[in-house]
Amino acid sequence: MKTRLKAAAAPAVLGAAMLAGCTTMPDTPPPPMAGAPATADIPQGTGYFAQPSSLPFQAPDFTQIDDADYGPAFEQAMEIHNAEVQAIIDNPSPPTFSNTIVALEKSGRMLGRVATVFYALTGANTNDTLDAIDAEVSPRLSAHFDGITLNPALFQRVKAVYDNRAAMAMTPEDAKLLEETYDQMVHAGAMLTETQKDEVKQINTRLSTITTEFSQKLTEATKQNALVVDSRDALAGLSDAEIEAAAKAATERGMPGKYVIALQNTTQQPLLSTLQDRDTREALFAKSWSRAEQGGDTDTRALIAEIAALRARKAAIFGQPDWATYQMWDRMAENPTTALGFMQRMVPALAATQRREAAMLNEAIADEGKNFEVRPWDWQMYADKVKKARYDFDPDAVKPYFEVRTVLEDGIFHAANQLYGLSFSRRDDLPVYHPDVWTYTVFDRDGSELGVFYFDPFQRDNKRGGAWMSNFVDQNRLFGTKPVIYNVLNIPKAPEGEPQLVSWDNVETMFHEFGHALHGFFADQTYPSLSGTAVARDFVEYPSQVNEMWASDPQVLANYAKHHETGATIPTEMIDKIQEAARFNQGYELGEVVEAALLDMKWHALSAEEAAAIDTPAEVDAFEEKALKELGLEVSLVPPRYRSSYFRHIFSNPAGYSAGYYSYLWTEMLDRDSRDWFRENGGLTRENGDHFRATVLSRGGTQDYFEMYKAFAGRDPRVEPMLEARGLIEGATATSGGDETGIR
Repeated sequence: MKTRLKAAAAPAVLGAAMLAGCTTMPDTPPPPMAGAPATADIPQGTGYFAQPSSLPFQAPDFTQIDDADYGPAFEQAMEIHNAEVQAIIDNPSPPTFSNTIVALEKSGRMLGRVATVFYALTGANTNDTLDAIDAEVSPRLSAHFDGITLNPALFQRVKAVYDNRAAMAMTPEDAKLLEETYDQMVHAGAMLTETQKDEVKQINTRLSTITTEFSQKLTEATKQNALVVDSRDALAGLSDAEIEAAAKAATERGMPGKYVIALQNTTQQPLLSTLQDRDTREALFAKSWSRAEQGGDTDTRALIAEIAALRARKAAIFGQPDWATYQMWDRMAENPTTALGFMQRMVPALAATQRREAAMLNEAIADEGKNFEVRPWDWQMYADKVKKARYDFDPDAVKPYFEVRTVLEDGIFHAANQLYGLSFSRRDDLPVYHPDVWTYTVFDRDGSELGVFYFDPFQRDNKRGGAWMSNFVDQNRLFGTKPVIYNVLNIPKAPEGEPQLVSWDNVETMFHEFGHALHGFFADQTYPSLSGTAVARDFVEYPSQVNEMWASDPQVLANYAKHHETGATIPTEMIDKIQEAARFNQGYELGEVVEAALLDMKWHALSAEEAAAIDTPAEVDAFEEKALKELGLEVSLVPPRYRSSYFRHIFSNPAGYSAGYYSYLWTEMLDRDSRDWFRENGGLTRENGDHFRATVLSRGGTQDYFEMYKAFAGRDPRVEPMLEARGLIEGATATSGGDETGIR
């Protein structure tokens, strides 16, 4: 998942971008347009955030920041930002690209510095103090940005420049920035009546409050609803290290002698594949499924009803039929019809696959002499057994070959070196926000310093679930800054003294998140608002998914997949089995994602009247049940990856991935077609890496996405490679041809 502190000239709402391998996001408002020319009327900031950090690359100095600093820093930064914008409005000179559009882009730098650090911590290392500040400041930030984007005097200056664009000499990036600034202000409501603007402001402020509340409730619900087990026997099937970790977690929570299994963010829980006791599996699944539906302070359903109603009402103010239509204005897919049509093409084959695989699992259960049919809490265990029988593949057998630091340094970094000429140097001099965070200097192909990379791999109770990437500092030439980027994951930490081994899924997630990092490191833009991962929601996951392909590349594997005890390289036949087995269980693995994406669209296809009719937790449940039944998939066996009540992607900030969870599937289509291109052109080579960097990774948000893709692949994207890779069709790409099967 990619979280984006989007430096937009006209941020209408506080939002963050999010992923398939990434499963949640911090609620990150965009750092505003990044210091207008100093005037006597612009206050001077004080405290740590008043100036850029003095550390290398302007990396944050966590030794100099206290939790109590954030409230006053936000206060000052908003005051300064307002003064900078007012200076633009009051400029007596006629509006120009420089004195209006670029000046906006330069404004709000202190606010950006505060926000990037604060929201990194509330995502990865929060506490009660930070959560309280978040709850207090989020609605104020929403109102602050509304005061800018809906300011009629400012919009008149922006519009004057926009209307004169045909007569202006601009670079393509200048023209794109002007277009983005104007379009975002219009989308925010700049052309609404004053009465409509007032209502939009009220909605935005309320959404900021309740989506922050949703996120905080969900974090606490996930923590509180960890499964507590009294007996070691109930954990049969887990390794000694996993049982020891569960005992340690219980002790840390004040329950010595018991065992605690913390919940992951998704419906399915990793340990369901190995727990032998069916009652324990069912109990763990039930904890996951109902985590935020227990009533009381951690129940999120009333918030969901209000969020959906407010979003639908806001869309209606703009004359749009629903939130999905309003929200998709800047997407590659452009509208809900395209996204829904793309997903619905998969449903018939996917439903048939779910039924076929369920029958196979029931046969495996019967072969063991068991008298039950597969349920969601049984699925992963028996899917693994069928995989082992059919493909002789045991997921636990590969883990000894994947030690987390080796995967990162000898796998991910090695692939980046082979493709792009990058090199990495571990450093211990930069302060970090938690002892488990590692830092590296990244060097470009010519040996110059490209940026700094932070890696935060391990699960903590005060870290949100899932995995994500974002920036502490964006690349841009306007201020001469280089990227400072972090990856956050939630890998269960091994007991002290034990090797930190990871599953194949975690390996792919690590490659995925670093794909986002590469997108940020290779940014080559003048303006922060267009830099790196500042791209459409349904494009941002594409580079990260492409990077997953190198996890199983034979040359890369030979360099990092080493047995932690013997040093032996993982056998080729074991990797072959991983890849063969990957086509099995797609009824679940693809099904849960498609169901979640369609559930997202169902919520956000509601009209204002329909959404207003859903008012209580019971009505939320009823809507979800009806929506899932209508999908045409086997949801009783394969529940969605996220249930509404813990669907952080779409309900945890004012925009998030709402009407956008389909993006993971859309970008997988781009990814699978791109993998075909790489294979057709020689695979892991510098020539291919440089081409991908030049046409995609370095382009940021400066080009039309279809044109960007075509510059890379020489064709429009095709859906068939994705369906073939998922095992839903056979050999379609061999007969597909450009315009006949292209998605556009």
